[in-house]
Amino acid sequence: MRHARSAGWLGLTAVIVSLALALGQGGCSRPAGPGNTSGGKADGKPRIALVMKSLANEFFATMADGAKAHQAGAANRYELITNGMRSETDVSEQVTLIEQMVARGVAAIVIAPADSKAVVPALKRAADAGVLVINIDNRLDPEVLAEAGLAAPFVGPDNREGARRAGEAVAKQLDAGAEVAIIEGIVTAFNGQQRALGLEDAATAAGLRIVARQSGQWEMEKANGIAAAMLSEHPALAAILCANDSMALGAAAAIEASGRRVLLSGFDNVPAVAPLLADGRLSVTVDQHGDRLAVEGIEAALAILAGAAAPEDRTTPVDLVTGKP
Repeated sequence: MRHARSAGWLGLTAVIVSLALALGQGGCSRPAGPGNTSGGKADGKPRIALVMKSLANEFFATMADGAKAHQAGAANRYELITNGMRSETDVSEQVTLIEQMVARGVAAIVIAPADSKAVVPALKRAADAGVLVINIDNRLDPEVLAEAGLAAPFVGPDNREGARRAGEAVAKQLDAGAEVAIIEGIVTAFNGQQRALGLEDAATAAGLRIVARQSGQWEMEKANGIAAAMLSEHPALAAILCANDSMALGAAAAIEASGRRVLLSGFDNVPAVAPLLADGRLSVTVDQHGDRLAVEGIEAALAILAGAAAPEDRTTPVDLVTGKP
């Protein structure tokens, strides 16, 4: 297995941490005034909420573990609340979680939104209550943010670029004209849209024929049924390009049941795909370093709470992880 690790995280983390330290760790609260609140206890430590998507997805379980490990090593700086949804598609549950975090008096919400538009009103209400909002993983829709009057710095990967690179890795193993299918994520999620576009970019550039595409809504079971139908309907299908690893796992089971040799790509590099990479059932996935994403969002929040200006949107690294040829 070839795993090209980027050095970008080291420099990125160093800048954020240095900024936070330079501003002083002792008073991690924002100045009093309209829209500002310390969200802390008597000791002045801010309480930060990490609101994720489905914890049934290993990617977000890894994200939560990374955040908890970071807080354990910085317990004097902040308190952490982690939570997530039961289902990838239950946006109303994530809205409820946002409201609960505001009620608990958090100083900041670091959120991986389940939907790029639907959660914006709840986040706007949180910001109006004085809660800082940091957007990670899946970018909130810029137009909806502007309409709501909400500023939420984004810390996360270039999903289109990562998916394009994964698609290219598969395309290199195919001849022009080969038939491929795409299993997309949730179509109202910005990262789902961008990954689908990246996979399409790669297929089009290589002259491959996209004969089917459908949303698996990020879920393994849905993707399994979709992949099985695609394989049945397209006897010459040469590859299935999936927008995340959960869906790739479902597609892998369908491919195995079919008894055919069909190339497969994923995205996220969750632990469960390691055996598939090792034996070639999965050609490639993309590591967006889920264990670091929340940490970068938390560090950005701490710097702002300590008095720094809100940072510009920040692109974090993505690395290809390729399997057995």
